[in-house]
Amino acid sequence: MSTPQLAVEPVENEAEVVTKKAITNHSVLNEAFDYAKPSSFSRGLRLDIKGVTILLISGTASIDENGKTVHEGDFRAQTWRTYQNITGLLASEGATWKDVVRTTCYLRDIERDYAAFNEIRTQFFKEQGLDPLPASTGIQAILCRPDLLVEMEAMAIFDASKR
Repeated sequence: MSTPQLAVEPVENEAEVVTKKAITNHSVLNEAFDYAKPSSFSRGLRLDIKGVTILLISGTASIDENGKTVHEGDFRAQTWRTYQNITGLLASEGATWKDVVRTTCYLRDIERDYAAFNEIRTQFFKEQGLDPLPASTGIQAILCRPDLLVEMEAMAIFDASKR
């Protein structure tokens, strides 16, 4: 019995189809200096595909410009700082929350903190004037630092030619 062969058409200048660039915003947040070096991830990644820009924001938490956890033990303050940090990452690439199409939200204790999280998220999204709201998933997780209570990822998409 022979194995079926798959015909693959070559793509011209495939390297020009998608460009990738790491993103960060050191005035808002920075890598933790005590993480093992070299770091094995980008704070965010910008993909440019034929005039469309996609921003993939890595898990972001209540970290300051020196890489230190801020608002230890205060879930509400950590959540607000996390939104501030993501806002700064978006702004560094010319995006806003109106470009965000998806978030993933990791809570250390979802039973204890989800109501407060949803209250803050609802207020924040209302302040941003979001309509429709981004797709979102909430997950309970053990986070990378024991002092973090919330971490979020975001995906934004926009037409770069109109910016």
